[in-house]
Amino acid sequence: MAVIGIESSAHTFGVGIVENGKVLSNSKAMFKISDRGIIPMEVADHHAENAGKVIADAIDAAGISAGDLEAVGYTKGPGIGPCLRAGQLAGKAVSSSYGIPLFPVNHGIAHIEIAKGMGKMGDPLVVYVSGGNSQILAMERKPFSHYHVYGETFDIGVGNMLDSFARAAKLNPAWGSTVEKEARGGRYIGMPYTVKGMDFAFSGLLTNAVKALGTNRRKDVAFSLQETAFSMICEAAERALLLTGKKEMLACGGVAQSSRLGEMLESVAGSHGIRFYRAPNEFNADNGAMIAMVAEKMLDSGMRREAPTIDQKFRIDRAEIGWEG
Repeated sequence: MAVIGIESSAHTFGVGIVENGKVLSNSKAMFKISDRGIIPMEVADHHAENAGKVIADAIDAAGISAGDLEAVGYTKGPGIGPCLRAGQLAGKAVSSSYGIPLFPVNHGIAHIEIAKGMGKMGDPLVVYVSGGNSQILAMERKPFSHYHVYGETFDIGVGNMLDSFARAAKLNPAWGSTVEKEARGGRYIGMPYTVKGMDFAFSGLLTNAVKALGTNRRKDVAFSLQETAFSMICEAAERALLLTGKKEMLACGGVAQSSRLGEMLESVAGSHGIRFYRAPNEFNADNGAMIAMVAEKMLDSGMRREAPTIDQKFRIDRAEIGWEG
């Protein structure tokens, strides 16, 4: 029997289907972000308008019928309220229509679990980097099984920072991947560097980079911004690695699609003789398969089902990893 997952925390409405940990399909519709950024109600309307088609596409691509579905998961949070609500309502509709259980899933846990499974990792140090989140994490068993936050951003996520810079620099599309392309061949100029133990901050770096656009080549500013931000993450990750003694390092989340960040983290891991992994880009970007993966684990482990709510600030360290005992 298969499990369907619905992701809607931000600009992507994704629907994936898994069976016994294997991804059968992974369909999505993405809201086109303009230079205005994300307008929550506009994105939520996009999700509502596309939900039926994306769900149908995922079922068709999986080669199953709706009657083969055993459970449905949806993103409870964190994320943008109206967007989360659209996914919640879609999940409730699927649950009601086919009489199957509904599981609320933490967005960050889903990013970790799908990458962890694909990399066949056991107990890694996790570098979770996305639009709204930037955290250094590792599993702890007490007082319950959860991911403990060893370090995180004081202000904004690294993905949010890169997107904001891309808009200020008039890059199109205004995404972190466009910043990475612009950075190729750039030269380094001095930038603020803020790491406190295993925590870091990006707002001062962003302010400085936007100001630097007025007197420097855009390519040089993009390069310097990216190198500085990623170096901060690597320093914090290495410090956590030494503290925890982990033998594996996993990068996940939307910004883990960056080849440059992957190179830098792999270098850190290599210098300590440990294994590094990051999933293919399709599964580091927001997607429905990652939600389905966690919902299947919740179903198989017999985890108690919660009320189908949303929580825009659903912290990863509050989410129980019940399938880990």
